[in-house]
Amino acid sequence: MIKKYCIAASILLCSSIVNAQVSNNEKDEVSKIAITPFTAEYSILHKSSPVGKGTRSLEIIDDGLYEYSYQTNIEWLIFSDERQERSLLAIDKYDVIPKAYYYERTGTGSDKSYQWRYNIDENRATNVKENVTLNIDFPENIQDKLSYHLQNRLKLIENPEQKVFVYPVISTSGSIKNYVYQYDGKEELMLPYGNVMTIRLKREVIEKKRVTYAWFAPELNYVLVKLYQAKAGAEQFEAQLTSLKTP
Repeated sequence: MIKKYCIAASILLCSSIVNAQVSNNEKDEVSKIAITPFTAEYSILHKSSPVGKGTRSLEIIDDGLYEYSYQTNIEWLIFSDERQERSLLAIDKYDVIPKAYYYERTGTGSDKSYQWRYNIDENRATNVKENVTLNIDFPENIQDKLSYHLQNRLKLIENPEQKVFVYPVISTSGSIKNYVYQYDGKEELMLPYGNVMTIRLKREVIEKKRVTYAWFAPELNYVLVKLYQAKAGAEQFEAQLTSLKTP
């Protein structure tokens, strides 16, 4: 199990490796990004019943880099699942630039963990656990398995009228696949957080019979307020915003 202090140490190490020193002018630009650090708490539901909690947050770390994280803890009948995902990234106005990705899953069944480091300028991706570096021709706006959620939000802020969102996402095996989200209408939601008007996006993976809906609230600067996923018509999970904290 990767302990939190190990992850923190790895992030500091990656900070030095990616050599992300920024000038005063660049720091001024960083301060002008479209969002501020935040912590959002969610209730995780299965068939409308609460089964766990989730936390999504954005924090500033050294040298103009950010840590974007998502953690969930689920207990349902005899099933347990705890996950931690963290992305070390830079933000250039409305663009997310991933630098490193961490994933850990424990609970019922097999435990899993991944650590990747990305050097997009040099087209290299390093599997830290396996100590293997891959040469990859990164497409424009490449994202990791977590950072694309943040990129979704920033693109909505940049252009609320956009209807189709396409993100090339690098997997935990090093392969790249396009994630496509489509505008699916507006909807007023009654959540534990309160009533909010939202924009709904839809992602459908036909070959896996999986559909995902994501709701973002314009009045909250497009924070993700609800997430729903189903496979072959059966609900897998639902996450609803319960609280939001910003500086």
